[in-house]
Amino acid sequence: MLRQYELVERVKEYDPNADEALLNRAYVYTVQKHGTQKRASGDPYFSHPVEVAGLMTDLKLDQETIVTALLHDTVEDTLATIEDVEEKFGTEVARLVDGVTKLSKIEAMPENERAAENLRKFLLAMSADLRVLLVKLADRLHNMRTLHHIKSPEKRRRIARETMDIYAPLAERVGMYEYMREMQLLAFEQLEPEAYETINNRLEVLRQSDVGQVDRIALDIKQALAADGMEVEVWGREKHPYSIWKKMAERHLPFEQVTDIMAFRVLTENPEDCYRAMGVLHRTFQFVPGRFKDYISTPKNNGYRSLHTTLFYDQSMRVEVQIRTREMHHTNEFGLAAHWAYKQGDRPDGEVGWLRDLIEIVDASHDAEELLEHTKLAIYQDRIFAFTPKGALFQLPKGATAVDFAFAVHTDLGAQTVGAKINGRHMPLRTPLGNGDVVEIIKGKNAEPQLSWLGFVVTGKARASIRRAVRLKERAEVAEIGAKLFEEIADNLPTKVGKKAIKAAVERLEMDDAEDLMFAIGAGKISDRAVMEAIVPGSSADLPAEIEQERAISIRGLTAGVGFTLAQCCHPVPGDRIVGLRRPNETVEVHAIDCLELANGVDADWVDLSWGERSHGAVGRLNVVLYNRPGTLAEMAGVFARNTANVMNLELQQRDDPFHTYCVDLEVQDLAHLTRITSALRANDAVAQADRI
Repeated sequence: MLRQYELVERVKEYDPNADEALLNRAYVYTVQKHGTQKRASGDPYFSHPVEVAGLMTDLKLDQETIVTALLHDTVEDTLATIEDVEEKFGTEVARLVDGVTKLSKIEAMPENERAAENLRKFLLAMSADLRVLLVKLADRLHNMRTLHHIKSPEKRRRIARETMDIYAPLAERVGMYEYMREMQLLAFEQLEPEAYETINNRLEVLRQSDVGQVDRIALDIKQALAADGMEVEVWGREKHPYSIWKKMAERHLPFEQVTDIMAFRVLTENPEDCYRAMGVLHRTFQFVPGRFKDYISTPKNNGYRSLHTTLFYDQSMRVEVQIRTREMHHTNEFGLAAHWAYKQGDRPDGEVGWLRDLIEIVDASHDAEELLEHTKLAIYQDRIFAFTPKGALFQLPKGATAVDFAFAVHTDLGAQTVGAKINGRHMPLRTPLGNGDVVEIIKGKNAEPQLSWLGFVVTGKARASIRRAVRLKERAEVAEIGAKLFEEIADNLPTKVGKKAIKAAVERLEMDDAEDLMFAIGAGKISDRAVMEAIVPGSSADLPAEIEQERAISIRGLTAGVGFTLAQCCHPVPGDRIVGLRRPNETVEVHAIDCLELANGVDADWVDLSWGERSHGAVGRLNVVLYNRPGTLAEMAGVFARNTANVMNLELQQRDDPFHTYCVDLEVQDLAHLTRITSALRANDAVAQADRI
């Protein structure tokens, strides 16, 4: 742990004008307030804020940010108040501390809603001052470094999952790649311990079989560039286990087929030398077609600039090479923190746009589940670049469509979209965009977002806006159903019901108007008995039992009393994004949103659905290819047992030496459970391939 004078000296090294007295007061204050509190590791609690402040000095941040890091837990975990902080350290520090402070856990709320509410308030605070995010990321990184001291496996997994889903992508979104990589690695160790250990063991075997290979390749690259008169820095590293595992999962590859396990960086003096070095390497080594990316001419939204290419080394080995200037490298590793100007007027336009989109998502999201889904979609990073006809550049996730583009330009444009031209040609709205596409959106005055768009849009902003518009339309339809049900309820009353009685019922139920009442009835949010009592108090005393029936549903989005079945073509499980197909006189058929049957076109109305809070337990189907050797079937069964999955059906589909292909139906809790099992299978030596059907 940093001592008081060491912390002050660190700040004074890069900011000689820093207020030494202010820093000393903050250090002493956090030590006094946390007192004898201990962390799970047994260390004094104040060691945590001191280490977070140390991380901020590594980024050379201003004194207010350092003080905020020292104080960030005092309001939550001690008797200190924001007013105390403001009195002793000023308004700016108090505002930052208030933004960073972890929110008190509300025990009565479900865990996902607690996480979502924390995220909602955090995003709003972050939009006011991005220093809130920088301190929060450092806070989470240090907590991840000490996560192994927490005894509860469930708590470790919950923190790791939140880190992987929210904080690592946020770090990437603002260009803090060092933070992102370390968070991902530490979270991966907790979430996929079997895969983590397997990949580490295989990397160790590779190291032992070819000692010094990384250094040898780096030297060959440097010598090739030196022969052309270039003085550069070159170093290499193995990709960390999470990066390798992610590539295995995305490309459905076993470990042996992941070829570019090593990555190398080349640092030059100026951008011109970057392109020159790229040319030299492409002449010296064969490069892999389609793997060249130029983030210098077209930087990422977070300011990341570099040239990327993949080369064949010794005819067979693939190595990834990143070429950048030293200045670019510093900015790339620490992103926003490397150049952030703490004046609100100096904020980069790209960051303003990104934050504005996030706040719009917060406003448009209906519940905790949607907020988490849309925010994750907004902050994950694999991106493409597309242009308006006037040349304005928009960065979108890979797989984005013309509808995503329209919503990125403006929410109103997205809502009025009826067609699109891509590079001058009329194309279907579901067409994925490519790098450099010019997109012209065709709009109609009376157009409105279509529910079917949810089947192909990929951005959080588009999904949130579409769902919001659809909900407003569906609300009117549900209210109409409620009005018909109200007539049935009124028939059981001893007196005729007029407008005056309805108005009185609305007031007793503390609703806004009659439409609210009809919607509540149609959506099954209020019982027949409660409606009758609100209209005529005492009228439900002799209500027949068959009249009082619950309209409980296990899937949100279905009208009360409507039945459903889970589609056998895609086997949706809780956690999948789902949609319903509604046909006359039939139950609603629930499909995963990316089901191939939907892509082929269906003659049915689409219904936007989501899983109910208590939804768990469904049958997921996997296609597993095993090596044909003794014990592999037992290995697969062992993976299922270790992950507490019940095998409902196992069928040998193909016997093709040296492989056996099985179709396996598994009873699982939810999508996360099924994903863990699939990942564990892919990391197992007995399994050649494992995919969900």
